[in-house]
Amino acid sequence: MKAGELLQVLMRRTGLSEPYQQALRSLEPIASPLAPEVALAFYDYLGRDPEMHEILWSVPGRVERLYRSFAAWYRELFSGQYDERYAERRMHIGLVHARVGVRPSHYIPAVGIVQELTLEHLRNALRGPEILAAMTAFEKIMAIEIALMQESYLNALTEGLKYTRDERAALVEGARVLLEKAR
Repeated sequence: MKAGELLQVLMRRTGLSEPYQQALRSLEPIASPLAPEVALAFYDYLGRDPEMHEILWSVPGRVERLYRSFAAWYRELFSGQYDERYAERRMHIGLVHARVGVRPSHYIPAVGIVQELTLEHLRNALRGPEILAAMTAFEKIMAIEIALMQESYLNALTEGLKYTRDERAALVEGARVLLEKAR
C-alpha cells in the first residue's frame, strides 16, 4: 500500500478527522517552542541504552543533526497538513532508522517521552474543554506516526528477507534497497 493510501486508512481508523486536524494546527504556536526540550529528552532517553548510544554517537555530529531533524519532525506534527508527502516523509524516516540499526523496540518506547512531555505541556498551557480535544488530537497523530514507522520497518524487513534470513541484517539491507529505489 502506498504511503498516502495508508495514511488515509490510518486517519479513518484513528478518527483523525478535520476538527482534530484543526485542533493540531491550532496547537502549533503552543507546541512548537517545546521542540528543542522534547528532542533533548528523547535523545537523552535513547542514549541511556548502550546499543542506541553506540548508534547515536558513533558518527561525529550525528546527534546534533538529529536534534535539528527531530525538531522539524515534531513541529510538523502540528502542521495540519497530513497528506501523501507527509506520509512519505514519515515512512522515509522509518527506513533511515532501519538502515542504521534502530529497531522499533528502541524507537517506540522513546515515543512515550514525546507523548508524556507534550501532554504535560498541553495540560499546563490549555484550559477548559479545549484540553480534551487537544490531547485526543495529539494521541491520534502519534498513533498514526507509530503505525507509519512500523509499516516502513515491515516493508524493509520484507524486502531484506529476499537477500538474507538474518532478521537484523534483513532489516538493514531492506531499508537500504528501498531507500535506493526511492531516489
